[in-house]
Amino acid sequence: LDAEKTFLYLHFVLVGSGLLVAAQDATEDEEAVEDTVVEDEDDEAEVEEDEPTDLTEEKEEEDLSGEPKASPSADTTILFVKGEDFPANNIVKFLVGFTNKGAEDFIVESLDASFRYPQDYQFYIQNFTALPLNTVVPPQRQATFEYSFIPAEPMGGRPFGLVINLNYRDVNGNMFQDAVFNQTVTIIEKEDGLDGETIFMYMFLAGLGLLVIVGLHQLLESRKRKRPVQKVEMGTSNQNDVDMSWIPQETLNQIMQSRRDKASPRRLPYKRAQKRSVGSDEKNHHPSRT
Repeated sequence: LDAEKTFLYLHFVLVGSGLLVAAQDATEDEEAVEDTVVEDEDDEAEVEEDEPTDLTEEKEEEDLSGEPKASPSADTTILFVKGEDFPANNIVKFLVGFTNKGAEDFIVESLDASFRYPQDYQFYIQNFTALPLNTVVPPQRQATFEYSFIPAEPMGGRPFGLVINLNYRDVNGNMFQDAVFNQTVTIIEKEDGLDGETIFMYMFLAGLGLLVIVGLHQLLESRKRKRPVQKVEMGTSNQNDVDMSWIPQETLNQIMQSRRDKASPRRLPYKRAQKRSVGSDEKNHHPSRT
């Protein structure tokens, strides 16, 4: 009996261990199959994600940037009238040409320009007013638009990013934007000798100098008025200044006669000779009486 019990015990132990090993092998095989299925699904998902169309890429780029792109059915050109020189506080004028290469009409809506920070074009330095156009360009036709702006005077001598955009749409309402010019330019300082500030400075200095001269003149005049003038008796130098209305006329005649006699001394010898001749006649006449 003991031998039979021992045999049965060993038989059950061996059978149980075999079943356990078989169960473990089956579980490992199922896990391996599941892992393989999951890996295959991941690979398929990666393949599907890595094969987007070009149209999807363009839409994603537009969605990310938030700005419409240029249409492949249109071309643009730009021409600066006075060359690519940008003097501060002076008018900069340019022409933009638009060519419709497609089969449908394009409506050119506006043209705008702006100066931006050269290291970050998202940062605006000076934004100019957009020029409304609202011009229809038929297929295989061209149109030219003119735009002008004035760079601010404090911007002279420094580089800035100049962005010029042409905004248009097609007949279906799809919006497009073409960056006609997108480069870094240098604003030239104004070298004219006479500008508004210089003229104002000269006028201010001239007015200040005139005020100083007028003030000095008034000061000298006030000092002269304060000093008392010493009167010196000079006598009567002009006879016409003497009032002779109170003197009798006969006395005045005698005075005038005496002045005339003093003024003409040559007549005196003639009078003396005349008196002598009269006296001699009298003497000659008296002896005849005796």
